[in-house]
Amino acid sequence: MDTKLKTDEIILAPDLKLRSAQWTDLNAVAQLMYEAWKDDGDVTMAATPEDLKIRWQTASFNLEQDTFVIETLDGRIVGFDQFENRYMHAILETEGYTHPEFKGRGIGTSLLRTVEKRAYEEMHLAESDVRISLRSPINHRDQAAHELHRKEGYTPLRYYWRMEINLTAPPAPANFPEGIELRPFVKDEHARTVLDAQNESFRDHWGNHDETYEQWAPRKFGRKEFDPTLWMIAWDGDQIAGFSQNRYRGGIGWIGTLGVRRPWRKRGLGEALLLHSFGEFYKRGTTTIGLGVDAQNPTGATRLYQKVGMRAVSEFVFYEKELRAGREIDEK
Repeated sequence: MDTKLKTDEIILAPDLKLRSAQWTDLNAVAQLMYEAWKDDGDVTMAATPEDLKIRWQTASFNLEQDTFVIETLDGRIVGFDQFENRYMHAILETEGYTHPEFKGRGIGTSLLRTVEKRAYEEMHLAESDVRISLRSPINHRDQAAHELHRKEGYTPLRYYWRMEINLTAPPAPANFPEGIELRPFVKDEHARTVLDAQNESFRDHWGNHDETYEQWAPRKFGRKEFDPTLWMIAWDGDQIAGFSQNRYRGGIGWIGTLGVRRPWRKRGLGEALLLHSFGEFYKRGTTTIGLGVDAQNPTGATRLYQKVGMRAVSEFVFYEKELRAGREIDEK
């Protein structure tokens, strides 16, 4: 397959080449991501080859159209970006990486402009009157990335934190509200019900939209280390009141998705799920536990996490560029 891209106005040095990614690039791309995250000081968030494989196998993802690699003449991958239709072909996303040794050579600029061209190709699939935007997350510490995005017409949109706790003793006991009980998570019986509860819990969160089971399940169950005993599902009779979908990530315990349905909020259930999750990791010998959170979370999650002893260790910024004005479809 010919994976060479038409670069048009994208100009690279003669010793660098832009092309689409191939499956044989999987490990090299993951290593590039790791090196970039390491340079930014937080490898916890780096995607593994398994993470990339799950993403690249998503039904809506086209490896040839939606990935961009920059390599040296001897085949070393030094830049990577991927494009995603986040919602209704109107909220689009790019996620680019440049190897630390090759910064300052126009790789980031070339990738960002290439993905923008891809985004314009996607626009015709959106409703004719909606606003189209392209969003790009960066590590807040990366000053060069800030400068690049501002130069290319992007503005800061939203901030996210990676928070962490380092336990030196067992966490405080979890006190669940009266009538709430934890039951073992049985994937074949409970998965779709948990997804329904998750969709409901996050409808008032910025940037979140209901997922189908086909979109959600590969991310949750597609990793070989998926462990149902790390999923904490809180029940009130036959109703799921809240959940904490936990796993290991980057060598630490990870609170993957924690949510409480609206009727059960303000009763301490979120704190109980969090402390119980801490306790389960601690019993398994894991004392560093992290999560990611919208710094402007409307449900007070950041205050909860700080209350139980977590602190922000990394900050990320979503930049956005408006590609077409119109009716806003992401108003939360």
